[in-house]
Parts: sequence; structure tokens; C-alpha cells
Amino acid sequence: MRTTADRIRHTIGFEVIGLIIFVPFASWLFSFEMVDIGGLAIFFSLLAAGWNYVYNIGFDRALLAIRGSIKKTHLDRVLHAVLFEGGLLIVTLPIIAWWLNVSLWQAFMMDLSMVLFYLVYAWLYNIGYDHFFPVPEVVTS
Repeated sequence: MRTTADRIRHTIGFEVIGLIIFVPFASWLFSFEMVDIGGLAIFFSLLAAGWNYVYNIGFDRALLAIRGSIKKTHLDRVLHAVLFEGGLLIVTLPIIAWWLNVSLWQAFMMDLSMVLFYLVYAWLYNIGYDHFFPVPEVVTS
């Protein structure tokens, strides 16, 4: 299992790099000022960071209990990203509608775009992170 310090490094790196990529892209795509999209993205980043920490511990513990190992397959990574982003979608939808003063449908489309971006980003980031910071193998007896 990863240490607390490693999980913090993972989360901070994920959120900072994600914001650097996402904010300008979303501002352009949705035709909102970067300050509006940026404020929303920073709020969601903090929300996601807390969820990320708790979620990743739970996901690793589930894999360890089911398989006796936390080594992830590509299918595990897809499931990991889909479940993570699905949980955030439920919370963020009404916040987007309120923050940007858009309809729930528009907020859903924006949120869906954000989820699709972060699904791909999370998958790629985690593969890269595991490559540069490999998890020590845990063996259960």
C-alpha cells in the first residue's frame, strides 16, 4: 500500500497538473472567463482532492481483500476512474448550475465534458505516476 506522504504527493500533482491543463481549455470550450471557470475548477479540485485520498485508500483495500494484491490491470484503472468521476458528478452538477447561472442540462453537459476530460487524464496520470513511483508489492498470507 502507498504511504500517506506518497498519497499526498499523488493528489497534489494530479490536481495541479489537471488545473493547468483544464482551466484554459474549459474557458475556451464553454466561453466563460478563465476567472469563472478557474474559481469553479479550484473549488472542485479541493473537493476532488479530499475524495481522491479517501477513494484511493478504499479502492486499494478492496483490491487487496479481493485479490491479495493492489497491482492494477488496465480494466481496474478504467473502473477506478469511472467510479471516482461518477461520484463527483453527483455532487458537482448542482454547483455548476448555480455558479455559472446555467440550466441543469447545460451544467450536465459541462460536467460531462469535465468528467470525460478527467477520466482520460486520471487514467494517463495514474499510469505515469505508477511508472515513476512504483508501489511496493504487498503480499498477504
